[in-house]
Amino acid sequence: MNVSAKIANQLACAIWFTGLSGAGKSSTANALKHRLQIEGYNPCVLDGDDVRRGLCSDLGFSKEDRVENIRRVAEVTRLMVEVGLIVIVATISPYRRERTMAREVLAPNRFVEVFVDTPLDICETRDPKGLYAKARAGELADFTGVDAPYERPDSPDIHLKPTDGSPDACGRLIFNQLMSNGLI
Repeated sequence: MNVSAKIANQLACAIWFTGLSGAGKSSTANALKHRLQIEGYNPCVLDGDDVRRGLCSDLGFSKEDRVENIRRVAEVTRLMVEVGLIVIVATISPYRRERTMAREVLAPNRFVEVFVDTPLDICETRDPKGLYAKARAGELADFTGVDAPYERPDSPDIHLKPTDGSPDACGRLIFNQLMSNGLI
């Protein structure tokens, strides 16, 4: 445990949510953050949309830009973990190679990959930002799940499905698994 983590009285780690747009990553990440706060931890959430508006606002959605987006998120997450934070990342991160790179940058024993495995048809019915509709109409190119690939994790640390319940229920499930595995 690093000095900052000792001061914060928590084990620092990265909890990396991946899944399609509309899968429930952000909702579940925020529910987990709330659960951690209730239990006395000091977590933060790096949401993919927020990162895209700020740190990665100069990037588009080409494969190269998506790779660079995840590289930047992984590096910022590493810095935050080094100062002792529990960092919850909610980003599509569509490529296995970049998720593996993030795990390596963050140290495998301090990285938890959470796959929010919501089927495409359910994500499309949710479509909170209207992005699937725009992609299907040809107004939005390179949209993950429509005309850009999403590479499912081979063996995520935590695998969530819609049948696992609400974001709050999934947040509790993740919290309990983190506790039982000694990650927090």
